[in-house]
Amino acid sequence: MLFSFLVAQYNNGKYFKDCYKSIIAQTYTNWEVIIVDDGSTDNSLEIIDEIIGDDPRFKIYKIANNKGCGYAKRECVKHASGDICGFLDPDDAVVETAVEEMMETHSKFKDVGLVYSNTTYCDADLAPRKVKKVKQVKNFESDFSNLDYYISHFTTFKKSYYDKTIGIDEYLQRAVDQDLYVKLYEVGKVYYLDKDLYNYRVHKNGISTLNNKWKAKYWHWVVIAKAGRRRGVNLDHLFEKYEAFTPREKLLEAELLTYNKSVIFKVLRKLGVFKI
Repeated sequence: MLFSFLVAQYNNGKYFKDCYKSIIAQTYTNWEVIIVDDGSTDNSLEIIDEIIGDDPRFKIYKIANNKGCGYAKRECVKHASGDICGFLDPDDAVVETAVEEMMETHSKFKDVGLVYSNTTYCDADLAPRKVKKVKQVKNFESDFSNLDYYISHFTTFKKSYYDKTIGIDEYLQRAVDQDLYVKLYEVGKVYYLDKDLYNYRVHKNGISTLNNKWKAKYWHWVVIAKAGRRRGVNLDHLFEKYEAFTPREKLLEAELLTYNKSVIFKVLRKLGVFKI
């Protein structure tokens, strides 16, 4: 079976060498790489071209003007020929057995459309700092929206299951992977592979980290709202599992509730001293 690495890139050429090294080091050798450049404004394409040389396994597609992450990733899938596909960001890397582990799992579980693993968070130099261990999510729950981000990198999917969905939403600017995960969850089983297969680089220009973290969270809400509409599920029901308050806000709320129950404060409120 052919595996397709899907790389949507925008101005990330300076990090691509590590990504490239991790791909060519794979123990599973039947793969292709689909690179979609989303209208880069720097010299990223020149850097990438120089790194990959004339290797025919790498295929580059160029978008003239920047369309956004959703559009670029949808284009990646459109050009992929693999039976199994997986997104790899150009500033990240996978361990050398990543594809082999994924292909074996997909072969073993024919009725599984998506397989996900653990993520190793790395610093800007791709030095490992912390592994995010997750767990197996329950399949076919109407209120599942991946709020806990259990389904995350490295995630691979059968192309045949992707074709059962309406595809990646080209409108999305962030949370594009989350959109795909919940759509694949709706059409087939997902499976957790307890392996540390993906090295996720945290740096200041990351689309979903540091300064962009809350932007990514906003777009995740958009994804959840769209999932609720597809499933005919009340959005309040989808959100009721989510802890909306920060720890500080929870402490303040608890303190206010204590005041409300206090006899002394009840008297003071009647006297107009407090209006809690």
